[in-house]
Amino acid sequence: MTTTSPANPPIPVLVNSDVEDDLRAALRSLLRERSAWQRVLPRLDTPDEPYDDALWETLTRELGLAGLLIPEKFGGAGATAREAAVVLEELGRFLTPVPYLASAVLATTAMLSCSPWAEADIADDLAVLAAGSGTATLAVSAHLGPDAAFPDAVAGVPGGTGVTLTGTVPHVLAADRADLLVVPYVVDGAPHLALVRTGGSGVAASRETALDGTRPLSTLDLDGAEARVLAGPDVAAAALRHTLTTGAALLASEQLGTAEQAFETAVEYLRTRHQFGRPLGSFQALRHHAADLWSDLAAARATARYAAACAADDSDDFPLAAALAAAHVGEIAVRTAEESLHLHGGIGFTWEHPAHLYVKRAMSASVMLGTPDRHYAALAQFADIPVA
Repeated sequence: MTTTSPANPPIPVLVNSDVEDDLRAALRSLLRERSAWQRVLPRLDTPDEPYDDALWETLTRELGLAGLLIPEKFGGAGATAREAAVVLEELGRFLTPVPYLASAVLATTAMLSCSPWAEADIADDLAVLAAGSGTATLAVSAHLGPDAAFPDAVAGVPGGTGVTLTGTVPHVLAADRADLLVVPYVVDGAPHLALVRTGGSGVAASRETALDGTRPLSTLDLDGAEARVLAGPDVAAAALRHTLTTGAALLASEQLGTAEQAFETAVEYLRTRHQFGRPLGSFQALRHHAADLWSDLAAARATARYAAACAADDSDDFPLAAALAAAHVGEIAVRTAEESLHLHGGIGFTWEHPAHLYVKRAMSASVMLGTPDRHYAALAQFADIPVA
């Protein structure tokens, strides 16, 4: 949804539509019951099973959320980045341990970015993802940003109708749960993208120790893994850059949800916790502190929604909006989560309280898909601001 006038370019409307509000309400109701922090926290004591597979099945097969960005001709919903941003915001709010960002955003966007050149090759796989019958991921380091050079960790050897891939990629999102891998690789220095099925030989993923236990990372090892080529040198680099830009833009919405929940948890504590016979929230210093955080969140909300709207509209401002959202919202999320923990006093530092979960999610997400300083540098370049 946009507004326009003859003298000005279209301006995205940042207020959610009725459809987006309904999606948010339905998802929040489900997650409040199925992904409350009291359910998420015990999973960190059993690190072998951090994912909530039953909830993921509900989100994908019953609600169809995995297919939001997939066109209807492939069995998806044909929705836009605005709807995906709403989903990510609520998943971030509840720290839901499901591979939505990896599968429904990054891998899906990468595959669609290779269309129409690879449309016949990806149609069946996209239908599987849309139906919730499979999960995919993008086989790059979770810290790789849109401004980075095309990764060369995986080398390809062409043969027959496909290619065999060899290499090691660390810090891959949800690699241990993926049925499909979208793998960037190089042949004689030229960039390519390929699709790998994890059930074949030569594919192994080993879980890493990560700061955020609700979002596992894995090291992916490929040793002569058979793959189907999705894109060659004329498409691969641009497709990967667009995918990472989209991921960074929508990750900002997830960070917003995390920050909002951390803030609301702190405000509730200030309202109900008493000291010296008065609610903590009645002390002026704490009220001013909460007001500053609320102001930051209002700016973060507008920034994240603008980035999602630009992605949905394929706006010329999209790269700039994505860089701004990735840098600005990530920093606000970290600050809000940390301040929320401090406002809780001693109890906020205990394992039994959820404050540390929001801090870990915010901090790990702030360096995902590019660090804030890299995004600020990109933002300066887009805005023609000299950088020393």
